[in-house]
Amino acid sequence: MNIERAALLPTIEKMKQSGFDYLVKITAVDYIKKINVIYILRSLEQNKDEILEVEIDPTDAWIESIMKFYLGADWYERELQEMFGVKIKGRVAKRLLLEKWDGKGFPLRKNFVWNKSYDKE
Repeated sequence: MNIERAALLPTIEKMKQSGFDYLVKITAVDYIKKINVIYILRSLEQNKDEILEVEIDPTDAWIESIMKFYLGADWYERELQEMFGVKIKGRVAKRLLLEKWDGKGFPLRKNFVWNKSYDKE
C-alpha cells in the first residue's frame, strides 16, 4: 500500500490497533530520483503481512520515527539514517550503527562512490 509521508504515523497507528503487532522490517530502495521507504508489518493473530511504502525526495529525505509504536524500529531507523541518508524526525535514541564512519555519503545510495582502499580489503 502506497501512502503519503504525512499519513505515515496515522496509518501505522491504525495498523497497530487493527492487530499488526509485529514490525518485520523497515528498509529503503534508492531509485536515484526518489527513495521508497518500505515498512513490513505482521499480524501474528491473523497470519497476515502488510507492506507500506512511502515515496520521498532524496533532496528532502526525512521520515517520522515509528518507535512509539514499535520499539524494534530502532535498528532499522538507524540503518535508514546512516546507509540511505534518510533523517528520522522525532527519534530520541541517537546511537549510531557505525560508530566511527569517516566516509562521505551513504553506502546504500546508488550515487555512493567506494573509496579504492575499501575495495582492496
